[in-house]
Amino acid sequence: MPSALPDGLPAPADGSLPSEALDRLGLGPFGVYVHVPFCRTRCGYCDFNTYTLPELGAPGSTVSSYADTVLTELDLARQVLGSDAPAVETVFIGGGTPTMLAAEDLARIVEGIGERFGYAGEVEITTEANPDTVDEHYLDWIAARGFTRVSLGMQSAVPHVLATLDRTHDPRNVERAVRGARQHGLDVSLDLIYGTPGESLADWRTSLESAIELAPDHVSAYALVVEDGTKMAAQVRRGELAMPSDDDEAEKYELADQLLTAAGYGWYEVSNWARSEEKQCRHNLGYWGDGDWWGAGPGAHSHVGGVRWWNVKHPSAYAARLAAGESPAAAREVLTVEQRYDESVLLGIRIAAGLPVDELDDEGQHAVAGLVADGLVDGTAAVRDRTLVLTRRGRLLADTVVRRLLAV
Repeated sequence: MPSALPDGLPAPADGSLPSEALDRLGLGPFGVYVHVPFCRTRCGYCDFNTYTLPELGAPGSTVSSYADTVLTELDLARQVLGSDAPAVETVFIGGGTPTMLAAEDLARIVEGIGERFGYAGEVEITTEANPDTVDEHYLDWIAARGFTRVSLGMQSAVPHVLATLDRTHDPRNVERAVRGARQHGLDVSLDLIYGTPGESLADWRTSLESAIELAPDHVSAYALVVEDGTKMAAQVRRGELAMPSDDDEAEKYELADQLLTAAGYGWYEVSNWARSEEKQCRHNLGYWGDGDWWGAGPGAHSHVGGVRWWNVKHPSAYAARLAAGESPAAAREVLTVEQRYDESVLLGIRIAAGLPVDELDDEGQHAVAGLVADGLVDGTAAVRDRTLVLTRRGRLLADTVVRRLLAV
């Protein structure tokens, strides 16, 4: 089942934001995230806010009307952010499986964002995709209507690993989707997962080498996290699946970094590698760099000027709120100065550009020498550039680095 929403303060029915938040809008990058909550099947490890059509009980109509519902929320976004809202620099459509929507509907959402806010310069527009749900026509359609990237959920190239994850796509369709995206001028990112129960180091090497052979522009590699309430968590609890050790996951991360680096990919965030700076995911960099974004869709999170809010989770409740002329926000929080500082450290240390030492408080600056001595941050960058950049070992222990910088 999808994870629970966090607690928070009541959100205004009209979606209005404090003037202080609106005054900060435009100081950093502004993006739009659109959550598409539909999936053909539920993967055993997934606790995202997703629903299969039988779970929703209203198959065709829910999917076919979804773009219109999202556009209604974007009307609200335009009203709340006002006439001084900045142009959109990045769009990311995630899920779920966004490509369960018709290509025409994805295009209408992207066109609707442009109509309401305008696009800034070389806009980046990404959709996630299941390799089985895109064909030549689909990729041609979205590329012709402004999309610039497609992020394919490859996860693994090894059949028994995919079976454990309950991933149903045909591994051969990953290659077909990459080839089709390339033919239509789309940048390609491949998403991988390591640490699946039963996955050997040789299995993980096979997945990495298969991904590299496809020559994507970008690779994401995430350690599997088994969340409470998922099918996989129940399997682990019953002893049907055995989770790998921390050492196993560390070894797989190191192998990923070694192979990707040797193939010409540079890490720019702990779990992300790109062929060049131009191929980095700018939308995600906005998250890590304290940017602003409006998240549309059930369960989507937003952040503007130090205010964070999240929408109701169920697609029916989401649509009903908007149909009644109300904001779909379930709750929100206004970040304190201390919370904003903590987040700047938590997120800033994860990127290769580094965290400026001079932006740390006294406790954080005092911790730098120890982090260098322990080989967790690059000593040369810390001394010469006054910037904290994680070493490979530091990336494996990023949470430890954060705790020491925040003295917690």
